[in-house]
Amino acid sequence: MKGNNVKLGIAPIAWTNDDMPHLGDYNTFEACLSEVALAGYDGTEIGNKFPTDASVLNYHLDLRDLSISSMWFSSFLCSESYESNEKRFIKTLDFLKNVGAKRINVCELTHCLFDSTSSMFYENKPIANDSEWDLLCEGLNNLGALAKERGIRLCYHHHMATIVQTLPETLRLLNNTDDDKVYLCFDTGHFKFSDEDIIQALHACHHRIGHVHLKDLRHNQVINAKENGYSFRISVLNDCFTVPGDGIIDFGPLFKLLDKYAYEGWFIVEAEQDPAKANPLEYAKIAKEYIDSKLKF
Repeated sequence: MKGNNVKLGIAPIAWTNDDMPHLGDYNTFEACLSEVALAGYDGTEIGNKFPTDASVLNYHLDLRDLSISSMWFSSFLCSESYESNEKRFIKTLDFLKNVGAKRINVCELTHCLFDSTSSMFYENKPIANDSEWDLLCEGLNNLGALAKERGIRLCYHHHMATIVQTLPETLRLLNNTDDDKVYLCFDTGHFKFSDEDIIQALHACHHRIGHVHLKDLRHNQVINAKENGYSFRISVLNDCFTVPGDGIIDFGPLFKLLDKYAYEGWFIVEAEQDPAKANPLEYAKIAKEYIDSKLKF
């Protein structure tokens, strides 16, 4: 992207799944970092196997000339005290600051269906009431202010099987939070899985995007998931997600629009897959080659 300060990374979830640790439990974080570097990426996000000692992680990053872009943070602002959320958040911010990251990806997990065996579609989709929305938006503003003080942007991650999934829900969150404290982690796969038009979503949210996840979907598997009422985990295990270049999304128009809006930050390839079926290095290279070809405009 001409003239923009953009880095390309890939999430460690391709090597070891945070929600289902048995997927890739044999992969070490050292192997993950080495293959991220070997595939030509600039960095990654924090995974569940990464060292919690910043100095140890920095050592391994420096060996491979890699950077950390961000880290997931599970908020429970609608169901737990703000103080308990803030305490965990500050600890995470301090760690991210020590590894040089500038983003934290927050997702509200009150009512989420990540661990559920129930369908995540249609009438089963989690929703929040008005009082919960007030707690969420107020809490995000407060957490975002703490992040801003440390030079880190809070980027809210809209996500399947949660209370902030669709474009209208995402816009409600953005419209009721401060634009200098709460940004958006724009995820192509989650908007597409939720039947949203990605380009329309980008037009609507471009002024708040602080981080981008590049996720793709497999058409037939997504159709099966919706027809059979899959849970989130079953959707992962049945290969709904994949990397750019191996699915149904044409990322060319998306990149051109992000370039037009002068996006600066990270692109993170992210696809929840079973590494025993989708070799992480192979798919990392597929995504890298595809993205490189689409960014030549």
